[in-house]
Formats: sequence, C-alpha cells, structure tokens
Amino acid sequence: MLKQVIEVLELMDSASVSGQQIKAYLDGLGKATIQVETVSGAEGSTDFVQITIPGKTGRLSGGNSPTLGIIGRLGGIGARPEQIGFVSDGDGAAAAIAAAAKLLDMQSKGDVLDGDVIISTHICPDAPTQPHDPVPFMGSPVDILTMNEYEVSPEMEAILSIDTTKGNRVINHKGVAISPTVKEGYVLRISDDLVDILQTVSGRPAVTFAVTTQDITPYGNGLYHINSILQPAVATSAPVVGVAITAETAVPGCATGASHEVDIALAARFAVETAKQYGRQKCAFYSQEEFARIQSLYGSMKHLQTLGKEE
Repeated sequence: MLKQVIEVLELMDSASVSGQQIKAYLDGLGKATIQVETVSGAEGSTDFVQITIPGKTGRLSGGNSPTLGIIGRLGGIGARPEQIGFVSDGDGAAAAIAAAAKLLDMQSKGDVLDGDVIISTHICPDAPTQPHDPVPFMGSPVDILTMNEYEVSPEMEAILSIDTTKGNRVINHKGVAISPTVKEGYVLRISDDLVDILQTVSGRPAVTFAVTTQDITPYGNGLYHINSILQPAVATSAPVVGVAITAETAVPGCATGASHEVDIALAARFAVETAKQYGRQKCAFYSQEEFARIQSLYGSMKHLQTLGKEE
C-alpha cells in the first residue's frame, strides 16, 4: 500500500488540489463510479468525493454480498494560509483514497471483491483551525451535518470511519487503533473479526480505544468529543467502527510534517482487508442476536443520535 499512499500524498500536498484531480487519478486506475461535488460553507468550500467500486456479487449487480462504506473523516487536508503543507488531519482522507486506489489496482489485475465498496471523503487544502484541548483542532468549511449528508450513504451496510486521532492524551500508541462498534446510540462490544484483521495486517496485538457517550452524540450539543471519528454513527442505522490513526504524544490536527506514511498505509490495508472479508460475509461488525437482546431489555437509544433537548 505504500505505493498508493505515496502517490496520494504527493497529489494531496498541494495548495491547489481539488476533488477533480483526485477523480482523474483514480479514473486512470480502474472502473468505478466517482462523483465530485463542491459544497460551500461559512468559511470556504470543499470538494466531496465519493467512489463506488462494484463487486462481483454486490447489490449493484443484484447480488447478496453486503456493501462496506469507508469514510475518510477530517476537517481539511491543509490549513492555508495559516499552515504551509499537508496537515496531520488529512491522514484519514489519504488512507481512504489510497484504499480506493488499491482496490481499483486489484480490480484491473483480476482481483475483484465480492461486495460493493463505497468510499467517501472531502478535499479542502485551506480549511480553518479551531481551539481545542489539549491541542488545536482542524475546523472545516462545512459543518458535520453537511459532511454526513455527503459522506454517509444509505447503501452502506457497515462503515469504517478513518480519522487522525492524535490530538488527545488518552491514546498513547503510534499506529492504528479501532473503536467498539457503535450502532443506533449503543456502544457495542469490539468485533472479534475486526480485531483478527487488525492483528493480521499489523503483525502486532490489536490496539483499541475507549469511546464515551459524548463521542457518539452529534457535534453542536456543547459536549466534549475526542474528535469527529464517530460522527457518521449519528446519521445511519448501520454499524460504525472508528479506525484511528494515532500517536504516542498529543499532535495538533493542524500540524504539518506529522503524517507517517506507514501508519496511513496500515489503516488503508486494514480497510481493504475488511472489505474483502465483509463482502464474503466473513466479518461481522456486531452480533445481531445480542443487539436484538439489548434493545428488548433496554429499549432504543436512538435519542443519542440527536441533539437532545434543553431542560
């Protein structure tokens, strides 16, 4: 995956990179449906990119193989003019696009996955920054509601949300860590299948990270969030797992020179291997029986997917 990661980083590390340039790069690798849409917000604009790669027996061809969603979650890949160059926050986008590039390269060589894969992210080289403890966050030209609207598709039956998660003091590990599965306001047990895949691709014991109730509620409610890694979970009934690209120290999302190609490649390889197994129905994000049981015992938790109510 290093080849794809290096190519993607070279393309993204530019003051003028656009979603159309990402599309042109991917168009040269294989057959996919790629949509690019420019969306403006209060502090600029960004290009949302969605790549749909059909599988042999996926929903697009009338088959029964489930569809995996891979979301590269971020505020922006650059913070110009405040910062010069590619910022740490862009790693999620780089991993998602590198995964798409690898899947298209595999497709061109005859290795087609069973299920469809939908990959989405956005490209903004001049996003704003915002204060956050312990280190500054990257902001975004558009709000989280808009990101979810363009990045979370109803066709996604399970979602990996890849996001740089270095701006904290609680994940003291360099590499990749995965979250418990989040579904409809419930934080469920960590998937054994995803642990197996992570250990296989990393060659090391799997690292996981804790998720709080605040983290799975929508932005805008005044609560602290570790970052936006699990924000896709507020916009879907599909199970969502966060794939965090992590560091041993607190690194600002707006820091440049802080992206590590090997860690981005690990996240992308994890996503590709998950897509292989999920499309073959050999990777479960959660137990359907246990989820039905917890709902029967404790009811719906979908209110945690909303902004709640003020007393």
